Amino acid sequence: MTADHPIAPPEPRLSSPWRLRFWAIFLGQSLSLLGSSLTQFVLLWWITDTTGSVAALASAGTAALLPQALLSPLGGACADRYSRRWLMLGADAVCALSMLVIIALFASGAVAVWHLYVLLAVRSAMQAFQLPAAAASVATLVPRSFLPRAAALNQTLSGLTMVAAAPLGALVIGVLPLEWALSIDVATAVLAIVPLLLFGVPAVVRQAPVGSTSITRDLRDGVVYVWGTPGLRSLYAVLAVVVLVIMPAFTLLPLLVKVHFQGGAAQVALLEGLSGAGMVAGGLLMTALAPRRQLPWVFGGFALACGCVGAAAALPADLYAVAAVCWALNGLAFVAGNAPLVALLQLVVPHALQGRALSLLGAITNLAAPIGLALATPLGHAVGVRWLLVLVGAAGAACCLMAFALPSLRTLHHGQSGDGLSSGRAPLAGRSAD
Repeated sequence: MTADHPIAPPEPRLSSPWRLRFWAIFLGQSLSLLGSSLTQFVLLWWITDTTGSVAALASAGTAALLPQALLSPLGGACADRYSRRWLMLGADAVCALSMLVIIALFASGAVAVWHLYVLLAVRSAMQAFQLPAAAASVATLVPRSFLPRAAALNQTLSGLTMVAAAPLGALVIGVLPLEWALSIDVATAVLAIVPLLLFGVPAVVRQAPVGSTSITRDLRDGVVYVWGTPGLRSLYAVLAVVVLVIMPAFTLLPLLVKVHFQGGAAQVALLEGLSGAGMVAGGLLMTALAPRRQLPWVFGGFALACGCVGAAAALPADLYAVAAVCWALNGLAFVAGNAPLVALLQLVVPHALQGRALSLLGAITNLAAPIGLALATPLGHAVGVRWLLVLVGAAGAACCLMAFALPSLRTLHHGQSGDGLSSGRAPLAGRSAD
């Protein structure tokens, strides 16, 4: 399969009431995200406070990203081949069980830093299957006209979880034993599983039945589709470079607060909470605007987000309050870029290929992230965490702005907008329910 331009998938045929099913699953996944974000904050602060090491945080970031990067293509192929509903259920269950093991280790006093690396790696591997299944399901849960708003709503709820998760994480560190704090993740995973047991998720009917082609062929088809679409190829390449450059900033934020701003868990929580508030504001803005031209928002938003990171780190230590404002703007700008990106991919990629296309993007960016961390670790030791974040913020913004000069990206937008150019039929014959 080769293409010069993508074709938008047709309108899904939805049973009524689609809103009840969408919101039940959507809110369940959001509650699970809240629990995961809270416990992620607790674990990363424990590593920061215990080791105070750039290398330890970089290792944690690598463990949280590399398995997902390596397995995402397989996860995307599975999302297009098997039940997306059961993929989400299985991933949530494995994450909950792995957290129970860590809770037992903390309770017994036998926990070590490497145990947390293993936990982060297991959760990362499960996200390689859960995330493409969830993302690809959205296009079958809502009408096509609702997709931009669904993407923005997802970003809004992600922001709300950040607003709540970071302060709650800082609170539970002070008032609860660590094993009780981590049990919140298990409880919210159960809340995500229940709606998936109660509601079916509409599934794409393959033109060829499962088993008539190999999963290797499915993987190849996804790669060929993206590579054969010049706009998608350029989009994925630019995003990979931006993630490679900017990712160390988010992994090393706790160390920046501790070393440069002389703060603790509460100060890290404030920055992350304000970033979440910015994401909520950005999500609401994108929900209201639902922009029809997504690409200018994608790269404009990401450029501003990167610039805010560099500006926050460049401030003197006594201007922590201004840095907090920069971090809030970072959250708003990130959603202003990310929500249109998700909507764009859901609009232009055929439903039967969305799992593979979305997971391929995840694989590329998640593989770029640990490479960026590996390159940033010696630089961070040489110049310090503060100036490392200044450099990566400026470089990330520059990469985003340069993307506006790529003609193939403008072509991708024109193909999505209906200028009469297309790549052929979407491989979709009909729908069924799991």
